[in-house]
Amino acid sequence: MLAFRLTAAGATALQDVPVPEPGPGEVLVRVGAAGACHSDLHMIDATAPRHVPLTLGHEIAGWVEALGPGVTGFAVHEPVGVYGVLGCGQCAECLRGRENACRSGFGGIGLTRDGGMAEFVVVPARCLMPLGGLDVVRAAPIADAGLTPYHAIAMHRCALQAGSTCVVLGVGGLGHLAVQILRATTAATVIAADIAPDALALAKRLGAHAVVDTEDPDAAVAEIREHAGAADVVFDFVGLSATLDIARRVVATGGHLSLVGLGGGTLPVSPGGWTLPFEVRITLPFWGTRAEFREVLALAARGDLTTEIQPFDLADVATAYDRLRAGAITGRAVVVPGGARA
Repeated sequence: MLAFRLTAAGATALQDVPVPEPGPGEVLVRVGAAGACHSDLHMIDATAPRHVPLTLGHEIAGWVEALGPGVTGFAVHEPVGVYGVLGCGQCAECLRGRENACRSGFGGIGLTRDGGMAEFVVVPARCLMPLGGLDVVRAAPIADAGLTPYHAIAMHRCALQAGSTCVVLGVGGLGHLAVQILRATTAATVIAADIAPDALALAKRLGAHAVVDTEDPDAAVAEIREHAGAADVVFDFVGLSATLDIARRVVATGGHLSLVGLGGGTLPVSPGGWTLPFEVRITLPFWGTRAEFREVLALAARGDLTTEIQPFDLADVATAYDRLRAGAITGRAVVVPGGARA
């Protein structure tokens, strides 16, 4: 089978490798689609990657191809989504169902073991979630690009009540889903901000109450404050210093600041130094729980959530990552292995 693999620091290749066999408690999944994420770019760019060679891809949906020994509850050809987090299963957080907060060392499909940028992938059966009638191509990004904002929003739901205002910085793979989740699950007024006109148009189409161009940060701050005064909750799905600076300037005293994007920026925090309003709560959300994965899939199943995708064949996966790196993707790039069908 073909697989897109990280082979060394900064080096990737589309290789022909054997189809893996599921072991005890595992399932072989025929990949229907795999989302391309900025986290993959961080792995490619790492100076000393820990897990090579490695097939990339942690946003996966497809069909059960074969069951390993001891696996029950799934049928061959059943459509499934893959929960990518692999906790230790033993620490206090894992025992609470919060594998995304595992205290004993993080693992993940496509991160520490072979992922879904391939024709087939083997995953633990416990990571599978039935998709029902959801389209596998549009469901694949929900495993991260939908789950991560859903988890971030859940962490701040107490502040997203009627009369509140929130700001979504960055309407990309995660942000465009965040806008929809906010509209579907909260009563907050949603202001979406981005530097790209296509992203702003998408946010407006998906239900944002207002959109703001961030090309001029000072003008953006003024416009956000014109709409909101100061925001009860700010979600930064970019994580550049420029967006973090906008976030700190528009969050309200006593507000909530959720830093989701991994853009490499920094947020200065100096008690008494007026870098942030007093009483601001800052969180660093990471992925989400299996229970939340089920919940966000349910939103999609009832029509409250749809992924904006740009599909690529597996043979063109390198192009998908190049376009993602260049900021030329609206929504989510999704790799669809040639010939994938139910």
